[in-house]
Amino acid sequence: MNPARDAVLLAARNRWLGDHLPRLRFVRTTVGRFMPGERMEDAVEAAERLAAEGIPATFTYLGENVENEVDADAVEEHYLRLLDLIEERGLDIEVSVKPTHLGLDLDPEQTFQRLRRLAERCAALGKHLYLDMESAPYVDPTLAIYRPLRDEFENVGVCIQAYLHRTPQDVADLLAAGASVRLVKGAYREPGDLVIRDRRKIRATFEKLALEFLRWSGGGRLALATHDVQLLTEFERLAGAAGFDKNTFEIQMLYGIRVADQRRLAAEGFRVRVLISYGTHWYPWFMRRLAEHPGKNLWLAIRNLLARR
Repeated sequence: MNPARDAVLLAARNRWLGDHLPRLRFVRTTVGRFMPGERMEDAVEAAERLAAEGIPATFTYLGENVENEVDADAVEEHYLRLLDLIEERGLDIEVSVKPTHLGLDLDPEQTFQRLRRLAERCAALGKHLYLDMESAPYVDPTLAIYRPLRDEFENVGVCIQAYLHRTPQDVADLLAAGASVRLVKGAYREPGDLVIRDRRKIRATFEKLALEFLRWSGGGRLALATHDVQLLTEFERLAGAAGFDKNTFEIQMLYGIRVADQRRLAAEGFRVRVLISYGTHWYPWFMRRLAEHPGKNLWLAIRNLLARR
């Protein structure tokens, strides 16, 4: 257990902090490390710079747990406009969406229909649509929406979190369906009986699940979304020993994090994709990014605070 990480994740769910911290200049300066800006155009400009280096991107329009259907419809329309812009610019950009941002708390059937329209548009463009995974109570509802989407569209993937005890069975089920998977360690504050707490065990589970995917995949894509370069190096060794080369999986990292490693891995022939998030509702997402390396990232925030003086 990491008390600093738990404290940051607890703060991510605090409504008062969510209302007040984003107004502070040093906080906004710190979040600039993780996202290029709040506007769609900011994200596209960042993706164009990456494209010049041969690195594609995946976009997420930040937000979660909308409170009415009007807002959920507006999120769908935003993504459809984004896909139009991606087509217009001719960029290799995919999208990844949070189901609660599209109304999962309100009406799962309507959420499915919104996602279906996005999947159909992505398919017409030859691009993947990914469903982000949220906290533990949303795993079953998200997979319940994902399965019929995958039955209809091959270009739909889902994020899976290695730290949940249930994940090996979920991966087995997804493999049987030929799913595309983005594998992450996990970033939410969950009850202790639901998750693996030991970091070494999480890494071992991550490696095991990724290898199982390569061995039994029915044609889906595997994306390893982590900034743990040591883990990626070890997995490359394990995959190579099992007969798989670096083209059989993709590496995904967040915008602005381990940029030198992103470029190095791409130059070494790995398939690298950068995850770019944007939007005004960035506070919970930002706090989860801080929690991934609380000591380092909180010190960054403190430096930005001191720089104001």
